[in-house]
Amino acid sequence: MVEGRSVAEVAAAHDISRSWLYELLTRYRQGGEGGSRVRSRRPRSSPSKVPAALEDEIVALRKSLAEEGLDAGAHTIHYHLTRRGHATVPSVATIWRALSRRGFVTPQPHKRPRSSWRRFQAELPNECWQADTTHWALADGSDVEVLNVVDDHSRLLIASRAFGTTKTADVVETFHQAVDDHGLPASMLTDNGAIFTAEARHGRCAMENELARLGVAYKHSRPYHPQTCGKVERFHQTLKRWLAKQPRPATLAELQAQLDHFGAYYNKVRPHRALGRCTPAEAFAARTKAAPKLVPVTAEGHHRVRRDRIDTGGRVTLRYRSKLHHIGIGRAHA
Repeated sequence: MVEGRSVAEVAAAHDISRSWLYELLTRYRQGGEGGSRVRSRRPRSSPSKVPAALEDEIVALRKSLAEEGLDAGAHTIHYHLTRRGHATVPSVATIWRALSRRGFVTPQPHKRPRSSWRRFQAELPNECWQADTTHWALADGSDVEVLNVVDDHSRLLIASRAFGTTKTADVVETFHQAVDDHGLPASMLTDNGAIFTAEARHGRCAMENELARLGVAYKHSRPYHPQTCGKVERFHQTLKRWLAKQPRPATLAELQAQLDHFGAYYNKVRPHRALGRCTPAEAFAARTKAAPKLVPVTAEGHHRVRRDRIDTGGRVTLRYRSKLHHIGIGRAHA
């Protein structure tokens, strides 16, 4: 406009379209220097935008699930909206964008891709149970243990029991109660804890004898490799996140009541991402159950001989039923 050059000449010199240059000239004539500033490309209206009431419901679901210590991701919120019977439910990506827009999504550093992990899953329910213990604290600060058993195929919570200190007899009792409810598994997978195996002591514990008697295969993870029992380890995390939002129990009975409540919700209500958003109970009931295949073996009454060293003070330490006993022999007989 200052030099009196033609639109075609200036458009060719700056490699822009003539229509865009005409648009800039119109803006300059209407608003001066401010008219040529970069403007937002946001549309004036968006017919497909999530209604404000539905977005508020998404946020309310996020808050309520998070306050209860439950999974509050976009997939879970989509599942709950579908169960509520909405005519149109936003996609998971739309729900995620709504949560991000409201400030509920925290950016995370780049994680190791899931495709890099070697994953395994039993083909049938009861084909493999995973068992492990984890720790929790009561209201007075005393430490207790929670024994969890999870079905490898369906992620069904087979058992969840609280003990002051878990012993081998407690593991056997919990196993039989679970068998009464869900049937015998074909195999068990645990770590190398003393309540699960006595291989390090060159013997067999009560759990190993019981599984051999029933024909159930018994497998153990590699030492210091919790990923082998990853499903029950992951359940520990889910359970503890929920327990952290509950009042601290004063007794084991109160903790057991909380475990029973969460177990019912986890099995029958909570959708599981690894199961295509089915509940563990639905996945467990959907297929034929596996059964033990090994020939039952009855252990002999005396199956090993111990050789223990007596210390200089005349004492010997023995482990019996997962408890240490210090027996004084006396210096004269050491």
